[in-house]
Amino acid sequence: MKIRSWIGAVVAISAVLLAGSVSPRLSATAMAAEPDKAQITLLYDAFGKTSDMQKDWGFAAFIEYGGKRILVDTGNNADIFAHNVKAKGIDLAGLDFAVVTHRHGDHTSGLNYLLSVNPKVRIYAPKENFGVFGAELPGTFLKSNDSLPPEMRYFDGKVPEKLRFGSPWPQGNFEWVTKTTEILPGFHLILLKGSWGVDLDVMEISLAIDTPDGIVLVVGCSHPTIEKIVQAAQAAINKPIHLVIGGTHLLPAKNDEIVRIATALRDEWKVDFIAPVRCTGEAAFAALKQAFGDRYVYAGLGTTIVFGPMVKTMAEAGQPRMHAMDDEDLRSYRTLLAQSDDDQEQALAQNDPKPHGLLTDRAH
Repeated sequence: MKIRSWIGAVVAISAVLLAGSVSPRLSATAMAAEPDKAQITLLYDAFGKTSDMQKDWGFAAFIEYGGKRILVDTGNNADIFAHNVKAKGIDLAGLDFAVVTHRHGDHTSGLNYLLSVNPKVRIYAPKENFGVFGAELPGTFLKSNDSLPPEMRYFDGKVPEKLRFGSPWPQGNFEWVTKTTEILPGFHLILLKGSWGVDLDVMEISLAIDTPDGIVLVVGCSHPTIEKIVQAAQAAINKPIHLVIGGTHLLPAKNDEIVRIATALRDEWKVDFIAPVRCTGEAAFAALKQAFGDRYVYAGLGTTIVFGPMVKTMAEAGQPRMHAMDDEDLRSYRTLLAQSDDDQEQALAQNDPKPHGLLTDRAH
C-alpha cells in the first residue's frame, strides 16, 4: 500500500509540474473539452489591448459552452485570422460546428484557413438565392420552350430536377439555414433579413444560447437591427436576454437613434449585460456604456468573456479588467475603420465624425 501511495504521489506531482510546461495549443485544446466552460473569446476586431494578436476590421469569436466548441465568423483576412487563432492557442480542428452569420467579406474571408485545418466541419450559413455559400433551385426555374431545337435548349431540354450553384469554398460542408431553428439542445440559430442602412438586403444568422441565466445572444453585424434580433431570440426561447455580444451595426446611426436603442435595450428589452464590438461604432460604445454602466462588458480583440450569473472578462496576464474603450483602443479602431473595405459604413461614419460628446463617458 505504501508503494502504491508513493507512486500515486509521484504521478500527481509530475502532473502538476508538467501542467506549467504544456504548450498553449495543447492546454487550450484540453480545456476546450471541459463541459462546465461558459466563455467567448474575441478572435478578430479593430480594437483591443496590445498583444501578439493583429487588429483588422472584421469579426470572429470562439465559444465554449456545454462541452461544445463553436466558431462564429472568420474575419476579414485569412492570414490574420490564422495568426490570431494560433496566438490564442485555439485548435479549430476540434470544433463541433461553425456559424457564418452573413455573406460580407469581413465575416467570411477566414473560411479558407478554417477549411484547411478542419475541412469537414459543419458550417451553418444563411440560404440565399445564388448566395456565396452555394444555393439550390428547382429545375423549373429554367422555363422551357419545346419549340426550340435541342441545341438551343438548356441541358438539351432535359433539365435536372434541382439546380445547384457553387461557392468560392466548394469543399465547405455548408448547411443552409432557411428559418430560425434549434440545431442542438439549447443552441438556436435566429435567421432574419436585414435591409437597414444603405446595404442591400442580407440574410443574417445570430446564435442564441439557452443558459440557466437567460439567453446569451451572439450577433455578427445586426443588419436586421439589434432590436429585431433580440425580439426574435426571446420569441424562440421564451427567456430574458442575459448577454448580447457582437456587432450592433450602430456605426451609421444618428446619435439620437443610438441613445434610443441603448435605452430600449436596457429598459424595454431588459438586457442584463452588453458587450459590443466592431460595427457598433465609437458613439454607440459610449452611449451603451452610459446606459448599462457596470453591466457594459469590454470585448476588445483577445478578450475572453466568462458568462454566468455575472458576466466578466477573464483578465489577461498583467492587464487590468476593462469596461470600455480607452485611447489606445480608439486609435486602432479609427485607423482600421479608415482602411476598411466596407466603403458604405466608412462613408456613413464620415458624414458625422463627431459623436457630439457621447465619448466623454469613456472609462480609462
